[in-house]
Amino acid sequence: MNKVLVLGASGATGKLVVSELLQRNVEVVSIVRASSSLLDTVANHPNYSEILADVASLNAQELTSHLIDCSAVVSCLGHNLTFKGMYGKPRRLVTDTIKTVTEAIQLLAPPQKIKIILMNTTGNSNRDIPEKPPVSQRMVISILRYLIPPHLDNEQAADFLRTTIGQQHPLIEWTAVRPDSLTNESKVSAYTVHASPTRNAIFDSAPTSRENVANFMAELITNPQLWATWKGNMPVIYNDM
Repeated sequence: MNKVLVLGASGATGKLVVSELLQRNVEVVSIVRASSSLLDTVANHPNYSEILADVASLNAQELTSHLIDCSAVVSCLGHNLTFKGMYGKPRRLVTDTIKTVTEAIQLLAPPQKIKIILMNTTGNSNRDIPEKPPVSQRMVISILRYLIPPHLDNEQAADFLRTTIGQQHPLIEWTAVRPDSLTNESKVSAYTVHASPTRNAIFDSAPTSRENVANFMAELITNPQLWATWKGNMPVIYNDM
């Protein structure tokens, strides 16, 4: 049985990831604030446990003990859509946490590689390919990069995995999942996955349900063939329209 550490588990998508994994008989550990406990939500599921802490305050050594026996880490971390959430500290919540996770994995030195699955955005380009978004999208993104700190944080988190962890790390494999315009639906529906965006993320975005994002992330963890396809990449997911 897999064991997965989920960060951002109390968020709208993170809760769904936890549910998808528990349905697959995966052991789930989350790090949440006391006010955001999911114990009632998951009905005290025997495969679910949580650490009550502010993940941004944990250092690599403290995080190491929570990674023991884990095969994967899922990050659904994001900034609250309030003035304080977007412009207050920590401005690099996602990037700094991903860095701490990788440092903890290296301290742990597990016998098998640990997967990191980062929830990202179609507004961020995969510079490994490289992608060439439409000029209109590039112009808006260049402005957002300076005006909206969470966007830059998303870019830097993925860039860290691409450039610092890379494709041949001895202990870590990764993927950055890029949904487009997030929606809430009642259940998982058909969806498509692409190596790069097929639409303008700013002016022609397409819906991607959080349920489908969570399903895809869980599949990446439990389906070795799917993981082999997308590791080291930044797959884009859309609802099948």
